[in-house]
Amino acid sequence: MTQEHDKTEDGQDENLAAEALNEALNGAATVDPKDVEIITLRDEVAASKDRLLRLAAEMENLRKRTEREKAEATLYAATNFARDLLSVADNLGRALQALPQEERDRAGEVERNLIAGVEVTERELLNVFQRHGIRKIETVGAKFDPNFHQAIFEVPTSEKPPGIVMQELQSGYQVGERCLRPAMVGVSKAE
Repeated sequence: MTQEHDKTEDGQDENLAAEALNEALNGAATVDPKDVEIITLRDEVAASKDRLLRLAAEMENLRKRTEREKAEATLYAATNFARDLLSVADNLGRALQALPQEERDRAGEVERNLIAGVEVTERELLNVFQRHGIRKIETVGAKFDPNFHQAIFEVPTSEKPPGIVMQELQSGYQVGERCLRPAMVGVSKAE
């Protein structure tokens, strides 16, 4: 705040008090030492109030920044561990894809139970990822984004405009707004 707008507790303008003090000191009037002390104390109180308000605002900003950093640290704390678990999720998916539906239909009870166990394990792992803010990146049909996709090959086509993901070779994952692992994809290009 500027001095022009600061008001003392009794409503007098501080500038007027300072001008009165200057006039008194320049010999225009007799100077009462108590008046000098009152004006000095008022200036100190105003300065102290200003410092206190600034300190309170700084503390509030620090509290907000600390909460934001804590939330980010919580979200991204397990990033390296989650990145290591992605290969487990990939292998469970590959194990299920390796067995064609015809073979599943012909499988005995033991084999069907084993397949069901692998499916349940994969679903549970994906649910755990979801609870911790880790999710698969949507790829097929999306516009190629180098932040979340890694182009492995190009597909010449006239069906889609250039730069659209046509095929996914490996799933990508993100945690929060960050890419945990980019999806390996094939991207459309003009014929």
